[in-house]
Amino acid sequence: MNTTARGVYSAKHSLSVPFYYSFEPSLIAGIRDNYLALAAPIIAYWTLSLFFHFLDISGWKWLEKYRIHESKEVTTRNRATRTEVVLAVILQHIIQTALGLLWLSAEGKPVNHAEKMQGIAAFLRPFASWAVSQEHLKAVEPQIAYYLYWWVIPAFQFLSAMFVIDTWQYFLHRLMHVNRFLYKHFHSVHHRLYVPYAFGSLYNHPVEGFLLDSLGAGIAEYLTSMSIRQATLLFIFSTLKTVDDHCGYSLPFDPLQLMSGNNADYHDIHHQVRFAFAVARGSDCAAADVIGIKSNFSQPFFVHWDVICDTRMTRRDIELRKEKQTKKTK
Repeated sequence: MNTTARGVYSAKHSLSVPFYYSFEPSLIAGIRDNYLALAAPIIAYWTLSLFFHFLDISGWKWLEKYRIHESKEVTTRNRATRTEVVLAVILQHIIQTALGLLWLSAEGKPVNHAEKMQGIAAFLRPFASWAVSQEHLKAVEPQIAYYLYWWVIPAFQFLSAMFVIDTWQYFLHRLMHVNRFLYKHFHSVHHRLYVPYAFGSLYNHPVEGFLLDSLGAGIAEYLTSMSIRQATLLFIFSTLKTVDDHCGYSLPFDPLQLMSGNNADYHDIHHQVRFAFAVARGSDCAAADVIGIKSNFSQPFFVHWDVICDTRMTRRDIELRKEKQTKKTK
């Protein structure tokens, strides 16, 4: 919520702002907020990716129990080289930045925060008057408007944007698996990484990267009427979550993996079930391909669409299917 001037809510209540807000025209001196919104997710991507890459090459024995796959599987099973992956991700970041330069305005529109809070108070007044006296309402109305404006509404915007991104990515991701043309020519690129790793999280065909990731985030920002600074936080968070979902570790102390069931292990099933069934069943793996390719489409935040649309698969589901197939072959 950017502004160019400080206002007042009323003669008695000077406008105060929460700790997260800054009246400065730019969060970082000398860097426009729209440029920061474009640069920050890229910095976040490579920072977290390099952190996990450091873990990959650290040789620390205590990490082995948290690896989803053995280290050698990355080189033996993946069909894309690390150079190919890095170049593809750099290309996506270039496309993402170009879209952002067109999408995000150079400066946020001036906002009169006092006027906005007055509008909230006026909207609530008829409803609140049923519950409290006019005298009491006058005393608490500024505080209610304040907390709604500075905390409840931004939180609702952020959660709504997460829902939009999840919805956009679920149905487009699923379509790219169901439609053979889309899978063959676009989405199959991402699945060249049978064993995901952090800096390969945005290894996509450029068309898919534009539609699934860049455009989806832009639509979420637009539909929720976010300011540039709010959008910056959203873009950073969704980027970190996407990288973490491909990190290759199931870490019980990772907050991004604790926030929901949609984590690195969950998304790994989407990449791995096909192979696991093929190994378990030998040459008889036709049905395994169908199972693996049509599960766990949800990304990057929650799993509700997989649950609603009955496309969710857990490690327990895999074991039960293996047991069932083993009994059939005996």
